[in-house]
Amino acid sequence: MAKQQKELLRGSGSHRRTESDYLGVMLDAVTLDDWRGVISSTLQLAKGGDPSARAWLAQYLVGKPQAKAPTPLTVVVNQWSGEDLVTDRLATSMINRELYPSTHQNEAWQEDIRAAIATELAEKLPPSNGPENQIAVRPPVALAEVIPIQISK
Repeated sequence: MAKQQKELLRGSGSHRRTESDYLGVMLDAVTLDDWRGVISSTLQLAKGGDPSARAWLAQYLVGKPQAKAPTPLTVVVNQWSGEDLVTDRLATSMINRELYPSTHQNEAWQEDIRAAIATELAEKLPPSNGPENQIAVRPPVALAEVIPIQISK
């Protein structure tokens, strides 16, 4: 017997469609030349010392910091102790994979669940009017392949 596909998402995705409709109207109204003028004006204000213009440009050009910077004392102590926080952070996931393989055995299964939800979400949304409103979706995965959970201890 074929297993029934279990629906992972409930409801409709109309709010995302509405959001894309508003974005589409905005993109139609604001041309690239209009936007270039906004950027040029903001750049002139930032060069003139306007802090909000500088902050806005920096947010888009550099991005917001993801973490707080360490204090100078912390930097000095780490240097003296020989610790390298970047190396430690990058190595931690690989070390944990080797030490605790059972906690990482379901990663492929989790990725399949994400792909199945993305596929189902794309099916529930009404079709868009143009390629700028398309949602990038991974190749479809049958939910019947994903649903059986096998967790070993």
